[in-house]
Parts: sequence; structure tokens; C-alpha cells
Amino acid sequence: MKKIKTAIIGAGFIGKAHLEAIRRLGYVEVVAIGQSNEKHAEAYAKSLNIPKAYGNYMDLLQDDEIEVVHNCTPNHLHYEINKQTLLHGKHLLSEKPLTLTSSEAKELYELALEKRLITGINFNYRQFPMVQQLKNMVNDNDLGEIRIIRGSYLQDWLLYDTDYNWRMEPEFGGETRALSDIGSHLFDLVQYVTDLSITEVLADLSIVHPIRYKSSKSGAFSDTNDSLKQVDIKTEDYCSVLVRFSNGARGVFTVSQVSAGKKNALEINLDGLTSSGTWKQEEPFKLQMGYRDKPSETILRDPALLKKKALPYLHYPSGHEEGWTDSLKNTMQHFYDAVFNNYETPADSVATLKDGYQAMLINDAVIRSVKSGTWEAVVSV
Repeated sequence: MKKIKTAIIGAGFIGKAHLEAIRRLGYVEVVAIGQSNEKHAEAYAKSLNIPKAYGNYMDLLQDDEIEVVHNCTPNHLHYEINKQTLLHGKHLLSEKPLTLTSSEAKELYELALEKRLITGINFNYRQFPMVQQLKNMVNDNDLGEIRIIRGSYLQDWLLYDTDYNWRMEPEFGGETRALSDIGSHLFDLVQYVTDLSITEVLADLSIVHPIRYKSSKSGAFSDTNDSLKQVDIKTEDYCSVLVRFSNGARGVFTVSQVSAGKKNALEINLDGLTSSGTWKQEEPFKLQMGYRDKPSETILRDPALLKKKALPYLHYPSGHEEGWTDSLKNTMQHFYDAVFNNYETPADSVATLKDGYQAMLINDAVIRSVKSGTWEAVVSV
């Protein structure tokens, strides 16, 4: 079998996660790594057993052997690298956000349509088996018409004022932070599972630490002997958004990066006229179902119990649980299935550049709502 040759630009946490997931497929070979300079690229390539190293992504894009590019760089680099990847005729899987602005996202969305390449954004929570089970239960009307949608995405890695990261700086992370960093996952997931669009938002946000302290050496706090630099923070630590959906349903979503004890607590709750369903990322192997006239129940990740359309997202027997790394593997599987078979688009579980553009339009509406203090309409792609 001919192997698809791919490259990863950016070898931080998420780049290495992409690499591991790709290698599980068996028919895709990571042949190059791109980093900020040649020395770093060569060091990463050697440590990860990758044959080629590039210190300049434009040199990487001119490598004719490379068919696919994974953009795993910091947010502010997404637009230009994504654009150049498409212009060089290579398939693209980008980390979110697609860009820092909706105008840039629109340009990339239209360019992808023109180039007719396989593209995607890593909204990997779509790929969990129990998310697929819940989506198919909604499609089969098992919950009745969805009328209320509640969700949250809570973390605590920025709880202290000595916690600092480049994402806090608007020029690197964008005008919003908690919202675009983790809220984008939440908004994407509920729209994907319910097949409903967010049409209006009313938002409130808070900068819990208006002043933070970062290390003068590394950019992040290290110890009490480190000299610290005071930094004014302009992006939110917390945000809650009231939401209206295309079918008239209502919702409320909360995102926070300062909630103690919450490591990666993504949760969605769908309240239908027949029953309710809850999925939690930190307990990904089960769904909690609620009813008015009979006891609540727990549905476990078991190939013998799930709907047929959810089965392609399961790979192991019941009790052999599949989690976050497996959701990435599923993303790669469905993305590369389209590349290998020359499909026009991947399976709908792979978020498109259109989805990335729509995410930026939701972000714009939230920003307008915070400034106006009123409901703001979300522009639809």
C-alpha cells in the first residue's frame, strides 16, 4: 500500500499528539517536521524519528514529497501558514482557531473551496464514540425536540496570578482567550450533535486577574527566586453566554480557565421534550439519560449496545475504554480516509473550514454583545 506523506508544523504538545495519532493509522508517514528555526527542527526530528527537518515552513511547503500539512503552531501563525499550505496545493488539517479574525477565516474558507483540497480543523471532541451515540439519538428523535441546551468547559491551569501563557496576549492568541481556546470546542460540539445553529448570543465575561506575573526568563512562573514581570491582562479568564438556536431552543454556556479542580471538564446537556442526555469529557465512556416517568439510566460504551452509526468510532471491546487520544486517532482516520480515497470532503465528524469560519463569526457576536450589553445576532456562513 502506498503511504501518504505528511508533515507537521509545530512540535509542542498538540503537534506530538497529532504525530502519535497519525502513526496509529499505518498508511500515513510523517516525513518532515517544521519548527521556528533549523536547530529546533533538527532536534525535534531526531527525537521523534522523523527524517526531514525544516526551520522555515515555506521551505517545507516546497517539498514535493509532502502531500498533507498539519498546522500545530500558535494561534497567530494559523492564517498565513494555512493560506500558504492551500496555495501550495497541499491538504490541510489545522488546529483551532482557524485564524484570529473572521475576515481571515472567510478568505481561507473561500480559498479552500477554490483549491478543492481536503481540509479540516481539529475539533476532536466530535470523534468520541458516546458523542456519536448522543448525536444519533438526537437524529432518531430519542430525546424528542431539543428545547434547552446547557454546557460548560472548565479548567484551572490559569487559576493563580502567577500563571502565564502566550495565549493571554491578543496579538498571539486573539481578542478572546477562554472563549476561543476552549469555548470554541463547546460551541462546535453542541451544534454538531444537535444539528442546530447558534443564531443569537448575550454574553458576559470577566478578567479575574487583571494583572498577572510572568517570568523574565521563560515567560511562565517558575519559582520564588525568579524575577517576575507584571503584565496587564486584556483577555477573559471566564465567560458565560446565553444562546438562542435556529429551532427556537435556548441555552447557556460557561467557560473558565480559573476553576479549581477542573482539569478538562467539558460537559454538554441536552434537554428534549422526551428525555435528557448528558456527556462529560472526563467520563467519556458513558451517557447519562434522564426521564420524567422512569428511572434515569447510564449508557456505557459497548459495541453491543450502541447505534449502528456510532460503531465506526469504537475500536475496542466493552470495558477497554477509549479516550482523548483515541478521539484524535478517529480524527486522523476520517481525514486521511478522504485523502486516500480522493473523496471531495471527509466524513462530517471532521470539522471543515466552513465550521472554523462560523466559529469566528460566533466569537465576533460574543465580542459585540459584551460591548453592547444586549443580544447580538450571529452572522451565518
